[in-house]
Amino acid sequence: MAETLILPAATGNRAHDRQAIYDSLLPQLDALLTGETDLTANLANTAAALREAFGFFWVGFYLAKENQLVLGPFQGPIACTRIQFNKGVCGAAYSRRETILVPDVEQFPGHIACSSASKSEVVVPIFDATGAVAMVLDVDSDQLNDFDQIDVRGLEQVAALLTTRL
Repeated sequence: MAETLILPAATGNRAHDRQAIYDSLLPQLDALLTGETDLTANLANTAAALREAFGFFWVGFYLAKENQLVLGPFQGPIACTRIQFNKGVCGAAYSRRETILVPDVEQFPGHIACSSASKSEVVVPIFDATGAVAMVLDVDSDQLNDFDQIDVRGLEQVAALLTTRL
């Protein structure tokens, strides 16, 4: 098992750097998850790898349980423990079954402020073998407009990788 991520050096071009990190991170994450069958371990390592690679403010998972989303493994400050399926960005991504990119969380109707430091967010649903949403990957930044389509594609690839391990 790898204990260190090998990431490309920054060039100063944000779009290029983010894409290069996703391109480098995905095969390493695949290798890290290969052979491990424990969901908690895989989600914890995924959250840690994403936070280490990008320095995101908060990275974590909310699992569909008991007719709501329940906090799973995460990296960052303490978080909301339970979110209703139709509440906030996480609930919207779950209910709509699609990735939601929010440049300014204050402008998202019904946003749940788990942390006042969170300024932008992207949430990706993760599906089980039956096609049901099993959980969501939630990534927050303490900067406005910190995510773009490169992040959406990269995080959807992370979600697809996890889907194969559910």
